[in-house]
Amino acid sequence: MKLQLFLTAAIVFFLSREHVIGQHVNPAKDWKLGVAMYTFHTVSFPEALEYIDSAGIRFAEAMTFHKTGAALKDSVMSKLSPSGINKLKKLAADKNIKIESIYIGGGNTVESWKKEFEVARQLGVKFVTAEPPVRMWDSIDSLAGVYKMKVAIHEHWKGVSAYWHPDSVLAAIKGHPNFGACADLGHWPKSGVNPVEGIKKLKGHIIAIHLKDIAAFNNPKLKDVTVGTGVVDFPGVFEELKKQSFKGNIYIEKDVVNKPSNLPSVLESIHYYNGLVRK
Repeated sequence: MKLQLFLTAAIVFFLSREHVIGQHVNPAKDWKLGVAMYTFHTVSFPEALEYIDSAGIRFAEAMTFHKTGAALKDSVMSKLSPSGINKLKKLAADKNIKIESIYIGGGNTVESWKKEFEVARQLGVKFVTAEPPVRMWDSIDSLAGVYKMKVAIHEHWKGVSAYWHPDSVLAAIKGHPNFGACADLGHWPKSGVNPVEGIKKLKGHIIAIHLKDIAAFNNPKLKDVTVGTGVVDFPGVFEELKKQSFKGNIYIEKDVVNKPSNLPSVLESIHYYNGLVRK
């Protein structure tokens, strides 16, 4: 009888502890809403900054393959000199936009990854988002340690990415202390993964979120839709993130290109996000 009472008390304690931990998170303050610059990949880095600024967003995730505009000979970011990177940093700073992370393509050699980590360091980001080749896990984890940056593993869909399922991300994280997860809410459904369940599986490892929506499950050919208009259970996702005491970056991202730009969709996504956060 005493053992039963002890176990009951222990369960109540841990459940209440989980509840209290979640309550320590204030999404309005602890979640940083930003835009993944891939949303505006058809225009140059300076033009993308203009769109982000006009949306009133102060955080962004860059990408090393973004073209950087006429002033820098339209070079992609990964090929810029340190002075070129500094010019981009100033462009962002002048608009009070913080580039907190960067998506890096990496490549197939340690040297190519090192070069892109160097770009990330020069840009002053807090972490990188990437899909590292499975055979290079150890090398890339070591590089991340050298550069003192976490690698947020991103997921594309089944058949395209080794990381289409949360279990694959967990396999990469195991034994690699500098790996974490960037949970892409719109890509998971393409592979039949429920985003709420994906978030639950990655508990304790989520560095950032790519906020996107999709019209249906199990169809990799579908393009994303405006956040809040598809099948992703965002209230459930946000509730789980709060329960996990998540504090980090949430980036609105659009893959499909709307005409004349993705700005209207981004503004709708901001409105939807803010409505949920207020609740």
